[in-house]
Amino acid sequence: MIDRESFANHLTRRTFLRRSAGGLGVAALASLLNPELLLGAAPATGPVAVPGILGHTHFAPKAKRIIYLCQSGAPSQMELFDPKPGLDKFRGTDLPASIRMGQRLTGMSSGQANFPVANSMFKFAPAGKNGTLFSELLPHTASVADELCVIRSLHTEAINHDPAMTLFHTGSQQAGRPSIGAWSSYGLGSENADLPAYVVMISRGTGRPLDQPLYDRLWGSGFLPGQHQGVKLRGVGDPVLFLSNPPGMDANGRRRTLDDLAKLNQAQFDAMGDPEIATRIAQYEMAYRMQTAVPELADLSKEPANVVDSYGPDARKRGTYAANCLLARRLSERGVRFVQLFHTGWDQHDDLPNGIRGQCRDTDQASAALIKDLKSRGLLDETLVIWSGEFGRTAYGQGKFTNETYGRDHHPRCFSMWMAGGGIKGGISYGETDDFSYNVVKDPVHVHDLNATILHCMGIDHTKLTYRFQGRHYRLTDVHGEVVKGVLA
Repeated sequence: MIDRESFANHLTRRTFLRRSAGGLGVAALASLLNPELLLGAAPATGPVAVPGILGHTHFAPKAKRIIYLCQSGAPSQMELFDPKPGLDKFRGTDLPASIRMGQRLTGMSSGQANFPVANSMFKFAPAGKNGTLFSELLPHTASVADELCVIRSLHTEAINHDPAMTLFHTGSQQAGRPSIGAWSSYGLGSENADLPAYVVMISRGTGRPLDQPLYDRLWGSGFLPGQHQGVKLRGVGDPVLFLSNPPGMDANGRRRTLDDLAKLNQAQFDAMGDPEIATRIAQYEMAYRMQTAVPELADLSKEPANVVDSYGPDARKRGTYAANCLLARRLSERGVRFVQLFHTGWDQHDDLPNGIRGQCRDTDQASAALIKDLKSRGLLDETLVIWSGEFGRTAYGQGKFTNETYGRDHHPRCFSMWMAGGGIKGGISYGETDDFSYNVVKDPVHVHDLNATILHCMGIDHTKLTYRFQGRHYRLTDVHGEVVKGVLA
């Protein structure tokens, strides 16, 4: 995407370079796409770094890469990370008005005659050296408690899924902004020329099969150059669309075709100066290199059986959360800067106890195995791992309310997540909520604060990674965000 002002500037630079430098613009573009071409060398292969716009980080980074485990649909903090045993005595009574304080409600519960307090039916136990409390639903996650920082005081403004997910991953509730992975790619580039800087995988949970849709714009590049959007690895067929050559086309034929296309696109770039044309050339070349890199990545035949098994019984089933966690580790060790997993099924408005059991079976073992696997390879200290949904769930019950079952509505005012690895202090919990897990009472962390902290771990000052679009400079955190120093190692 390019605005009128930027387009005019590109035309001006193109004209200057053409008239006064005899093709310097072409050489500069070639060096941007592949620096070795200027030296007359063969195209780069293997883990060759492709620099980002920053050139270098603002300060020494603690994390070189990120694995973001997105739990789409909003996991209930009260069932997983934020125990409130005092609610047992209030079960079924109306949530006090002094707690709700007039908070707006979704259309799904605004018509309820009352708001019965729903205490969790699951037990919690301390884990790790500091005794952080974890639900019985997360025994594997509890086993890596000393590596985790559990944040219980996250909050957001959005009360419905799509704007909440959009805010979480782009810094705005309105569609069209670049995703956090795209900002990372734009600022820092890639550590491997044969793989994208930003990869996305999606798995379908068992907790609520007909869950909220996930739109590609959640990992899109927005107004940044298109090569920074996330590349989605699929769970069926070719991992990437059009990765295989069509019938009758061999590797040499494809190479010749791409060379001819590059000449045509180069001519168009010379005439127009549109950076999206440069993006198209770069993406064709990336796709060609990925034909070799991706099949090797997806081949688990050389992965030790005990490692695969550690991720759980679904680890050998392509497209599952467990298989995607294992691929996330393989991508990270190959230099992919930002890996994002989306797992759906957490939107439990009814029958939450059964639904959340299924979700934890999907995710608990694999999430913990990822932490252990990274640590065993010496990668955890330089890899930031994030586990979070887009908001939390209400303390009051929704849907059928009995001793065996209940549901919970959307709740943006407080929810829980965890982080581990590069730059994060392990074995702690941060922030507190009130006795109903309804309001934050200590150390609030807004979504913008979280994103500022993530960038900080990568060595980026969130106020200095900007992009000029339509007359102003944009950034991931907009005009907000403070680094949460209390969670940093």
